[in-house]
Amino acid sequence: MFALIYRKCGISHIAKKLPIASNFSSYNNATKAQKSITDALNNQVFGQPVYATHPHLINKDELVPGVKLDEFQQRRARLLVGVQKYAADYMKDKCTNRNHLIIVPSSTKKYMSDKIPYFFRQSSDFYYLSGCLEPDSILAMSIDDKGNSKSMMFMRPKDKHAELWEGSRTGVDLAIELFGLDEAYPVDSYEHEIKRHVEFNKPLIWFDQNTCDLSNVSEITKRTCGSAIESPSTIIQGMRLFKSSAEQNLMRRTCEIASHSINEVMSETRPGHSEHHIYAMIDFKCRMRNASYLAYPPVVASGNNATTIHYINNTQLLKSTDLLLMDAGCEYGGYTSDITRTWPVSGKFTEPHRILYDVVLQLQKELIGTLLNEGGQTLDHLFDTMCLRLGKYLQEIGLVSKHITDVVGLTRAGYQFCPHHVSHYLGMDVHDTPLMPRSLRLLPGMVCTVEPGVYISKDRTDVPEEFRGIGIRIEDDILINGDNQVEVLTSDCCKEITDIENLHKRKGIEK
Repeated sequence: MFALIYRKCGISHIAKKLPIASNFSSYNNATKAQKSITDALNNQVFGQPVYATHPHLINKDELVPGVKLDEFQQRRARLLVGVQKYAADYMKDKCTNRNHLIIVPSSTKKYMSDKIPYFFRQSSDFYYLSGCLEPDSILAMSIDDKGNSKSMMFMRPKDKHAELWEGSRTGVDLAIELFGLDEAYPVDSYEHEIKRHVEFNKPLIWFDQNTCDLSNVSEITKRTCGSAIESPSTIIQGMRLFKSSAEQNLMRRTCEIASHSINEVMSETRPGHSEHHIYAMIDFKCRMRNASYLAYPPVVASGNNATTIHYINNTQLLKSTDLLLMDAGCEYGGYTSDITRTWPVSGKFTEPHRILYDVVLQLQKELIGTLLNEGGQTLDHLFDTMCLRLGKYLQEIGLVSKHITDVVGLTRAGYQFCPHHVSHYLGMDVHDTPLMPRSLRLLPGMVCTVEPGVYISKDRTDVPEEFRGIGIRIEDDILINGDNQVEVLTSDCCKEITDIENLHKRKGIEK
């Protein structure tokens, strides 16, 4: 509902309301801040890469890779106007006025053992609205009944001793200019400033306690604001569902990196490698193309292991008779790719492998062609289409009984061989915007996967023996672009049988 509200009335409403947004001090100063940011911040030390310190990563007019400062300011402005509109239309009983306060905390460091941290990854919602990569920070945004807005950030202050051990911090003084804010405070001032704002403006509070990593922030917010707190997460995800032009380019880049890296891995796979070696290869190749890291623990599943859908042990040796299924993607500029390819370890498909692979490949290409048309207007429609067609195609090769002739029976038969959904949304997170239902009509700016599969355990006795112990999945990433066309972002990643076998041959010739 939120995405439809955002898309149907939110965006058009927001477009009409942009003159109101011009009263926002942060919105109004976007161009000025963007022009002066380099001069004002040169020779300073920050808690994240900026153009002045990392020109090889960030362009002169960008806050973070691929995204300009004013885009973050516009996102905050759109969110505030959208929340105000939504509350006025659907929450009249809870709104005594049109004042709103949205609080979005960052992530915090997490530790695998004493003093040994996991690699830090920022909260996607916080990053989407702020462009800030530092932990233990809080973004607060307010709007009043006249359309006046304010963006505030609560940051860790500069601390020479802490920075000696943990690295640089942006600090409070540089935060306003760097992130295009109206105000910035030390994080210890959060309770005082929020209490003062709540007492004076009596706003409706938007804060998601369930996803907050900062326990003290949850406690303070609940104590200061009481129990009448609404979650902004669904509305924020409704915004994130539709990728801007800058975001679409980042999606193209992360998919390009993963596609080319997977092609190299397929070409270099040999019997005697372990699944762990393949994991290391894809990680290395993505990073060497400037990805930050892999987007998720990859599935590297050989032989019967590929029939376990989320197999991530990645410990077995590869045999020459195996197919290898790898589900892997990378993160670049905060945006993720998600690709699955299945290929023969020997470089040559056996006849049973080829028969099953052809079924999955034909189905996957048909499903991509069905997007935006009948049977593919939503992700749930696409799933129903997949199950029915998979049942029919497996019946044609003798894996489903010829006695099943009805749609329901064939759909159920297909589901037994592929018991997972065929698609999910993709973006800053791999399973992006999970609060957005898969029943939404696909529209320009949305990104999703298309990933049918067939999984036949070695223990199944209801299929011919030559097909047992085989798992195959083919997954591509799809953008509905601004022309309302289906754009396959991962088209560079080989999936035709001839192309996969030729990858292996060419690598052998080069050696």
